[in-house]
Amino acid sequence: MIKKLFVVTALMALMLSACGGGTPVETATPEPTVTLVTAATQAPTSESPVTGGTEAVVETPTTSPDATFTPGVPRPTNQPGCTNSASFVADITIPDNSIIGAGETFTKTWRISNTGTCIWASDYKLVHYSDQRMGAPDGVPLDITYPGETLDISVELVAPNSPGTYRGNFVIENPEGLIMKIDEDSRLWLIINVTNTAVAPTATTTTSTSPTATNSTTGDNGLGTASCSFTTDRTKLTDTIKAINAYRAQSGLPAYTVNNLLARAAQAHANDMACNNLFVHTGSDGSTPESRVAATGYVAASMSENVYGSYPPLTGQGVVNWWATDKTDPRHNQNLLSNTFTEIGVGYAFFDNYGYYVLVFAKP
Repeated sequence: MIKKLFVVTALMALMLSACGGGTPVETATPEPTVTLVTAATQAPTSESPVTGGTEAVVETPTTSPDATFTPGVPRPTNQPGCTNSASFVADITIPDNSIIGAGETFTKTWRISNTGTCIWASDYKLVHYSDQRMGAPDGVPLDITYPGETLDISVELVAPNSPGTYRGNFVIENPEGLIMKIDEDSRLWLIINVTNTAVAPTATTTTSTSPTATNSTTGDNGLGTASCSFTTDRTKLTDTIKAINAYRAQSGLPAYTVNNLLARAAQAHANDMACNNLFVHTGSDGSTPESRVAATGYVAASMSENVYGSYPPLTGQGVVNWWATDKTDPRHNQNLLSNTFTEIGVGYAFFDNYGYYVLVFAKP
């Protein structure tokens, strides 16, 4: 997340000023290489929640592989006069307005691209700049990243103890301690909604979902067709269920019960989506949410379905946040907070670097 920041130069001084106004945007395109960075100035840390905030949708970039650091590899030498600049690519974890429990420890990860000509290494650091520090360390060294490569930067943080909306701003400093330009700004930020409601275990679960599936094929059974080396992830399934019921608890709603038959229908469509690169409710064999649920033997008085697919895959909490803040189709959030449905089934499949979620809601 990046707000506009203009760089002003003078013969004898460097000044950093922030431009107020505009709303942060979630995507950013690389800007022309810049030749100046500004001197860092530490702004006072605000201990009060901020109001407002922009819903964020985690991007699904197809950028170059992330840079990695190999211990013992000498630091590459930069050419004299090389330039430092970066471009925001995606929120890998904790998209804006994520729901975090009070005092909870979490890891925020941004993905950025090196759009300058300098090579980054451990003498470049991510540092806290302004607003909430959230327990951030003094600095997070960057891994070796060549021009044109992308880098995931992670920092472990602790949510404030009081409920509210909080924001933290971070910047990258070069070896001289000067702030690097990132698009038209210099900040990477996060916005979280802190709640006193702990993420509790699922109230009632009739069964767990199936273990890792490989080369699974289903067809001619009304559940869709899947035939590829997809895998499932039990942790993502569990985390999704916990996140859904924690979100409902904030609105005073009872937890959904996990139903084995609904989970079967959800997993079948997730497998189908993964193997056939689908991002819709209709299966590759023409199946529908209603027909897939009926094919399991579940008799539904009413039902609905949420689906999602992305690269890189979202966490269980991340996909719930996405559905909750989706303005394109508000039915996603309506299903999460429904007073009509009482049971759910969750499916997840991973294939070819994409993760696919299916969430089925029903009332018997």
